Amino acid sequence: MNLIALALAAIALWTLVRLGRQTERRGSAHWRVTATLLGSVLLAGGALAAFRGAWLWAVVLAATGLYLAWSSRLRSPIRSEPISEADARAVLGVGRDATEAEIRAAWKKAMGRAHPDQGGTEGLATRVNAARDRLLKKP
Repeated sequence: MNLIALALAAIALWTLVRLGRQTERRGSAHWRVTATLLGSVLLAGGALAAFRGAWLWAVVLAATGLYLAWSSRLRSPIRSEPISEADARAVLGVGRDATEAEIRAAWKKAMGRAHPDQGGTEGLATRVNAARDRLLKKP
């Protein structure tokens, strides 16, 4: 049991050192993968400890593994920044005299390209939505 605990502690330490060298923005995908893998290893270690009768270690390892697996799935919401009317028109590609129908059509076309399910990013989709809201005078 001591050897298993030592191996799991070494993996945890290595993971924390690797994560400490990364920035949150660039390494967020690495953090998610690493935390999920480490959580899986800790859950497996908890199951092994439970089979061997070390209940305290089993609870500690399983709880830590569940926490890591859960926290790696959390994503911070993307907040849109205030956008000027000129920027909103540039994002949607509409003129100053565009009607509401033209704005909605331009938004639909831009969202088709910017949506994360279509190969875009969440930030770009948020910006397109903010541009639509600005031009349609929504709060």
